Amino acid sequence: MQYVTLNNGLKMPQLGFGVWQVPDDEATPAVTKALEVGYRSIDTAKVYENEAGVGKALAATEVPREDLFITTKVWNSDQGYENTLKAFDASLERLGLDYVDLYLIHWPTPEFDEYVDTYRALEKLYKDGRVKAIGVCNFDIEHLQRLLDECDVVPVINQVECHPYLQQRELFDFCKKHHIYLEAWSPLMQGGEVLQNAAVQKIASKHRKTPAQAILRWHLQAGHVVIPKSVTPARIEENFNVFDFELDQEDMNQFQELDSNQRKGPAPSEMNKR
Repeated sequence: MQYVTLNNGLKMPQLGFGVWQVPDDEATPAVTKALEVGYRSIDTAKVYENEAGVGKALAATEVPREDLFITTKVWNSDQGYENTLKAFDASLERLGLDYVDLYLIHWPTPEFDEYVDTYRALEKLYKDGRVKAIGVCNFDIEHLQRLLDECDVVPVINQVECHPYLQQRELFDFCKKHHIYLEAWSPLMQGGEVLQNAAVQKIASKHRKTPAQAILRWHLQAGHVVIPKSVTPARIEENFNVFDFELDQEDMNQFQELDSNQRKGPAPSEMNKR
């Protein structure tokens, strides 16, 4: 496993395991398998409705709690200062934990204009020692800039849709300038056409790896934190086996040329669902 050091000094596995769209009863065996394979970072959220299933796997594992890195998120309908503090307590209870390592705002939902107050609640949780680090998801530069201007704690992470067809380079550069790591959700484009791309397949074949492994390796070398998701045991294992090879500069250049600004999910400024 490779680790990154966040802007508050906390170490985070660069490769984690996501459970978006995993039903609660399937989350327990999936997370159990991920921990057996070697994952130590697990990413869930209130809206995924599987925090309890994740918590069961965490309760049963022999991996020490201090070796785990657990992320969850406050959903849009729970935003606002007091609501966020209550939502955090509920998430903690479902997970069966005393603290989480990383707590994130799921979307800025700019139409409701609550994300600054929400982030101030995250700052309180951080200052009280109930979370080890705080950050955001799906924030554009304008949303991040407002937090930097109006709040005290710089987010450690901005988790956004990112894959070879949506590389988010301007956002990545802004985050890097402010010591915020970009974390990629949907890193394989939800199993989309990027896996069938001829250039990706050629790079994968060159390294005797699968297209998914080649893409995950690109993420790691590009400096992203990455959280692939799967419920298939063989694929959970496959996605972890990306530390025994390295892409060369030609490979990285070919990946860079694939960027076509193709989103699978909504644009942050337009996502106001509660």
